Amino acid sequence: MLAAVSALVGAGVVSGCTVPEAQSTVPTADPAPGMPIASSRRAQLMQILAHPDDDLYFMNPDTQRMLDAGVPLVCVYVTAGEHNGLNRVPGHHGEVRSDRAAYSSARHQGLRQAYATLLGLDKFTPWTRGVASLRGDRVAEVDTLSHGTRRVELVFLNLPMNTSRERAALPALWRDRGLGVHTVMAKDSPLRRTVPYDYDGLIDVLVGLMDQYRPTVIQTLDPDPDIQHSNEATRRKDSEQPGYSDHADHTATACFSWAAMVRWVRDATADGGRVPGFVATAFRGYYNRHWPKNLPPLVLKKKASHLVPYGGDPRWSCGNPSGCGDYSVGGVRPLRNRKGWVRSTHHRYPGLRPVAVSGPDGRISAYGVLGLRAVRWRETGPGSGRWGAPDDLGGGPLAPTLGAATLRDGRQLLFALRFAAIGGRGASNRREIVLLEQRAPGGEFLAWNGLGSPEGSDDGSRRIGVPVAVTAADGRVHLFVRNASRGLSTRVRRADGTWDRWRDLGGEDIQDGLSAVVDGAGLVHVFAAGRASVHHWAQSAAGGPVEFREGGPGALPVPGGPVSALPSADGGVELFYRAPASARLLSVRAGGAPARTRRIRELDGYGPVSVAAVPGGRVFLGRDQNGRIQLVTPAGRMLWRDALGSPSLVVHRSGVTAVGMEVNAQPWILRRGRAETGVAG
Repeated sequence: MLAAVSALVGAGVVSGCTVPEAQSTVPTADPAPGMPIASSRRAQLMQILAHPDDDLYFMNPDTQRMLDAGVPLVCVYVTAGEHNGLNRVPGHHGEVRSDRAAYSSARHQGLRQAYATLLGLDKFTPWTRGVASLRGDRVAEVDTLSHGTRRVELVFLNLPMNTSRERAALPALWRDRGLGVHTVMAKDSPLRRTVPYDYDGLIDVLVGLMDQYRPTVIQTLDPDPDIQHSNEATRRKDSEQPGYSDHADHTATACFSWAAMVRWVRDATADGGRVPGFVATAFRGYYNRHWPKNLPPLVLKKKASHLVPYGGDPRWSCGNPSGCGDYSVGGVRPLRNRKGWVRSTHHRYPGLRPVAVSGPDGRISAYGVLGLRAVRWRETGPGSGRWGAPDDLGGGPLAPTLGAATLRDGRQLLFALRFAAIGGRGASNRREIVLLEQRAPGGEFLAWNGLGSPEGSDDGSRRIGVPVAVTAADGRVHLFVRNASRGLSTRVRRADGTWDRWRDLGGEDIQDGLSAVVDGAGLVHVFAAGRASVHHWAQSAAGGPVEFREGGPGALPVPGGPVSALPSADGGVELFYRAPASARLLSVRAGGAPARTRRIRELDGYGPVSVAAVPGGRVFLGRDQNGRIQLVTPAGRMLWRDALGSPSLVVHRSGVTAVGMEVNAQPWILRRGRAETGVAG
């Protein structure tokens, strides 16, 4: 079983989450399949942040879309955000006195102002402020505001950003044995005492909050950021941690969050309990600075507007004596900031949610991740549009998106990025690719199999991307992942079911969100969004190696995000992607003569687009500029409400179907003229 092939070994490397000399990792639930899964008709969003403003910079517009849909939200802020205590006013050159408790209070007020406007209320709308009891005799401030059926709760744990020795406290708390810290008491808070935290205490409090709120969606920061992009001087100026392109607090908070999710599932399933039915989404942080921007002007304007009330203004009469926001952030400053964090929103684990396929009996199966474990939903009957209860396929803890390939005999292969080990205080932190293979078409599955990682170190394994796979005409399955060097690595499954070794295919500076297809001549192609162009790997002959194709006169235009590829009737491959900072969806031919682009106006919006060929034309699935799902077929255009991540397209005998995930962690089906949600029974 997976537990055996993923023995918790290996030495960590110093980073935002690891140190050498491994001790023990966070215990996981049994990875064997067949556990009962809890379900909820009530959606609940929880997001776990390092600092006030992380959600506004890195998680919107996703958070905003769910709030607009009436999903209740609880935000957990781990640190007090007190930094150096200087709430500087841009353009004001007088002396500013350091007051960490006051700066924390002002940032909290900024959040209340921002979320009041997100709820459609006046920014100075009063909140109900109180004290919540947490595990371990700890307490936290909880501020609550409702508007109709919509509700926001802000939970301030208020751990310090720095230790008494002026070290970053959260990374040290994750890393160091025996370290403890006391919370910061923000001014004007209803709290009357500070409380201690250590490594186990913080994880326990987060598990307790998850168990209390029972979220169906948990949003976190990035536990495994990219290796450093910038030179050392720029890294320091941008507050990025040594060696990695994100703030050290973001990484540590994300590691604590994922460790807490792992422990929550383990505790909940002990003694035959149910797997919590939630989905997780991790967001990139300072990564946004280093890549082409992916939000069009209309979406960006709305996202940036919510940082204005957060930043506030010292002239405002907000009722908070310690300040009316984080003054360096207000006004137009987020849009003018050279770092450009607000101009993009990137998921750490991009891909289809769920992966949907048509089975041999005509029923659609949807594969996703619930409670960090793989699951399968199946239609109750061909074309019924109703789902049976999810089947637990085990394998956890898994990243949120799966890769898939269908063998020539109709059997399904599922691929996942697994948290093979996660833990602080010197424990191993390692990721690996794992495989689940179906016994017979439409049937049950064999045991999970570990495929390892293209990286030789634990630290390198944490940088790899989501697996993408495709079955070639000769029956071989080509598996691809983005590697730690931001290039492409592959493993190939031979027709007899054995696997060759990992190989580095070269290339550099690509983003995750790969697209792999087989063209009309049986050649395998892989495409990835790069910094200056689309990167392309392909076979020169059927059965040959996949190799990197250097750009030249036909180099492809700069992409703003993931690329979708579709084999064309004449044997070529057509690509679809959005231009940087634009709502436009472009269509361009891969290879050959200099690229000529055309715009597909019906698909103006943002984010990735799925595309499939059908009789009479093509079908597209993506978001409009309001975040709604739009299905465009030769017969017309349908709009559907929001979905988590990127929904799937399935082409089958009776037509085409879109399958996505609701915020209550249940799948939906969208067919031309009909939409269905929920699980039967």
